[in-house]
Amino acid sequence: MSRQLMESILPVGPLGLIPVAGCEGLAQKIDAYIAMWRHERVNSDLTDTAYRGYLKDSYMIEAEVPRFGTGEAKGRINTTVRGDDLYILVDVCNYSMTYSLYGTPTRMSPDDHFQNLKRVIAAVEGKARRISVIMPFLYESRQHNRTARESLDCALALQELVNMGVENILTFDAHDPRVQNAIPLKGFETLQPYYQFLKVLLWSQHDLTLDADHLMVVSPDEGGTKRAIYFANMLGVDMGMFYKRRDYSRIVDGRNPIVAHEFLGQDVEGRDIIVIDDMISSGDSVLDIVKELKKRKARKVFIAATFGLFTHGMDEFDAAYEKGWFDCLMTTNAIYQKDELFTKPYYISVDISKYLALLIDTLNTDSSVDGILNPVDKIQKLIKAYKNHEVF
Repeated sequence: MSRQLMESILPVGPLGLIPVAGCEGLAQKIDAYIAMWRHERVNSDLTDTAYRGYLKDSYMIEAEVPRFGTGEAKGRINTTVRGDDLYILVDVCNYSMTYSLYGTPTRMSPDDHFQNLKRVIAAVEGKARRISVIMPFLYESRQHNRTARESLDCALALQELVNMGVENILTFDAHDPRVQNAIPLKGFETLQPYYQFLKVLLWSQHDLTLDADHLMVVSPDEGGTKRAIYFANMLGVDMGMFYKRRDYSRIVDGRNPIVAHEFLGQDVEGRDIIVIDDMISSGDSVLDIVKELKKRKARKVFIAATFGLFTHGMDEFDAAYEKGWFDCLMTTNAIYQKDELFTKPYYISVDISKYLALLIDTLNTDSSVDGILNPVDKIQKLIKAYKNHEVF
């Protein structure tokens, strides 16, 4: 390895990946990518102390959060992390995790996962060189603004992490990225899996025509227009938007119920439609939208959402697919995916582990991540390859 290359990959400190219980699967994939890349990149032993721990078979650091019978807990790290550049991964949406509360199995809520994250950070005892938190689904991100006498949970959570010594927070598709204003002096990145969605879509669909006459990107609400505009501009197609007409005289489950979805945009008849959103919660809204698109004689409808929560199960999606309302549903593996999802003929999982591995590997050397966060060139190359019928 040349001296120039060595200087370009000088690490901040030995890399350490700590998965908080519930996201070990994603962490293992990330770990495997980084280990493979570094062994391919370096063809000789690094004796310089600045590269201590640069080459490893695994960068995973074991941490645990044992609990007492009352449900109380403590964080524990089972190896030294002094001087390390730590990346702590947490999935606050993994409801499959349980703990014993007075002998009763109890599912972990986002609150429990966030508390476990803080316990692991506390167990570091301030000995690490730097701590970054990777939280794909930003904790309490849906409670990001105040409309009455309400708590600002997301802002408070970010401030808590910063006060505990966290330098960087990486998340996906933050419900409102302006929440980073709560921690203006620390790093905050909201990542977008545009390239990953497009790659999976083009890999699974071989009869798409990528032009404005045959394809359109649709935002399911006004809050997601920026996301849809970016995606449409990358593809060179039109963009449409639904907006939610609500009944402000009533409150149901803490929100004003949606009366109807109204569409703004070009005629969709005969076009393929990509409905792109940050999350699917119950699924009611997105299913109403794909139904409306089919009523307007859209050809094929593809749903892409960063987070598939599916809080009301999959029965309604099964019924909608049988009726022909949509052709494909894509969500990422950024959060817990139940096994049932992979049995659905319409479902495709979008893997973001390679994306995160590239970010972590780059950040560990304090290199620029602009090209990773804005994959314009990669998207254009992908589109060109698809149009030329090349295998990718």
